[in-house]
Amino acid sequence: MKVVVDFDVCASTGACTQVAPDVFEIRKDGYLYILVENPEGDVLARAQEAAELCPTAAITIEE
Repeated sequence: MKVVVDFDVCASTGACTQVAPDVFEIRKDGYLYILVENPEGDVLARAQEAAELCPTAAITIEE
């Protein structure tokens, strides 16, 4: 599984960082960064939850 973010749609609200701080990070420049592109196990579950909660639907999990 791979975490994909449409950075043209991402509003950097930080919702994903609250659910999966080990996968996503918003840095001082205000942009979202993916820390783990191919999560597994519990980390994958948190990434999927973050994708579901993303207010702009910018995050997807691809096979």
